Amino acid sequence: MVDMRKLKEIKNNAKKYIELAKLIYADSRTPRVSKILLWIAIAYALAPVDLIPDFIPVIGSLDDMVIVPVLLYIAIKTVPKNVYIENYVQVLRK
Repeated sequence: MVDMRKLKEIKNNAKKYIELAKLIYADSRTPRVSKILLWIAIAYALAPVDLIPDFIPVIGSLDDMVIVPVLLYIAIKTVPKNVYIENYVQVLRK
């Protein structure tokens, strides 16, 4: 059975993470490589073409669930710590 509270928490966390990514992207102190990685992650998530086609059971969907978060993780890790923290605090205040 699906726990509705857990799904709501995941949804709220996803919204906060998207807001954080927007703020980091808009910040002029964010390195270009971080911005490029954010764009690649968004483009890959929205692109109709995948590295592994979705019609292949399990693995087809798994690539989307792995590649996009890994790209986002790397993009966030390349952001200076002070820029990340300042933008993270802004998201928490909302």
